[in-house]
Amino acid sequence: MRKPRDFDSELKALADKAKQLKERRVRDLGALVTATGADALDADVLAGVLLDAVANTDKATGEGWRKRGAAFFQGKSRDTANGPRQQQEGTLALDGGAASA
Repeated sequence: MRKPRDFDSELKALADKAKQLKERRVRDLGALVTATGADALDADVLAGVLLDAVANTDKATGEGWRKRGAAFFQGKSRDTANGPRQQQEGTLALDGGAASA
């Protein structure tokens, strides 16, 4: 005879996994903000920039942003207003922002 499935425990396990994935996404996005130097911006300014990006309908502008982001992740030089950062380019600071030597 087959053992009955415990749907409640399976549902709880799925909910826990979803929560872990959401928490990881939030941490990764925070690390991305830090790695790009956007943590130096005021929260209101950063929110405004992100809202403009979400509302953008110009495909050429979006493609320019995509190329610049891809270059960032590939470790190519980046153009930031803050000048050079101590962190190695193209890497996310997952250890609180300290650059590894």
